Amino acid sequence: MRIMLTGGSEGIGGATLRQMAREAQAAGTPAKIVTTASGRNPAPAALIADLENDGAEVLFLTGDLGDATVARDIAAKALGFLGGLDVFVSNAGAGKPAPLAEQSLEEWDRMFNLNVRSTFVLAQAFYPALKASKGTIVVVASMSGMQAHLGQAAYAPAKAAVISLVENLAMEWASDGIRVNAVAPGMIRTPLTAAIYAKEGLEQARAQRVPLGRVGRPEDIAAIVAFLAGDGAAYVTGQTLLADGGVSATGLNNLPS
Repeated sequence: MRIMLTGGSEGIGGATLRQMAREAQAAGTPAKIVTTASGRNPAPAALIADLENDGAEVLFLTGDLGDATVARDIAAKALGFLGGLDVFVSNAGAGKPAPLAEQSLEEWDRMFNLNVRSTFVLAQAFYPALKASKGTIVVVASMSGMQAHLGQAAYAPAKAAVISLVENLAMEWASDGIRVNAVAPGMIRTPLTAAIYAKEGLEQARAQRVPLGRVGRPEDIAAIVAFLAGDGAAYVTGQTLLADGGVSATGLNNLPS
């Protein structure tokens, strides 16, 4: 199993790689993995060690995927190491809250370049390899891209755009045997959101708004990514699976009764 996953630090990316490496080893086909991060933090040594303990060969690359030249270079290095590609997981992304009236054009472009354009650039670069393997793409979107999200001026529209990109890639590449799907996480506690949840009582307050009664974990999303990438989803393409514990379905229930 040859896997490329962007945003492979601890959190959703790391949990996904651990799950896929375990599944590949259990199937008798140890994974060969390329994963990336921005380079602002040290390489995730514990994650890489866990993957190698599960029989995976791992190449860790750094770079700003919002830069198309960097993204293409990373794609070339990944294909050189993997010798082909079975699964591309586009997980790298970022958000920076701002109201629309105050959103800078520079930050708007950065959000779209990282959350949308990088997925397009990499998918295009990987297209021949994925066509050869009849592989699959899974994109980590967000519930913010499926409804209005106040204060997320650029992030929410960018995630909506990447969901549309998934649908179009799926339809154009279906005849090549390539499946393309997305998962849209809701509130997930990760190292990236740890500072938010450090606020006393916030996690409990948010959990009370979730029908399933808790904030999500990276492993919740990892299981969905692995499913969408696997044979169990062989007849699924062009879909976005919302994984938010039921939050988005509660709109009418929040009205005064």
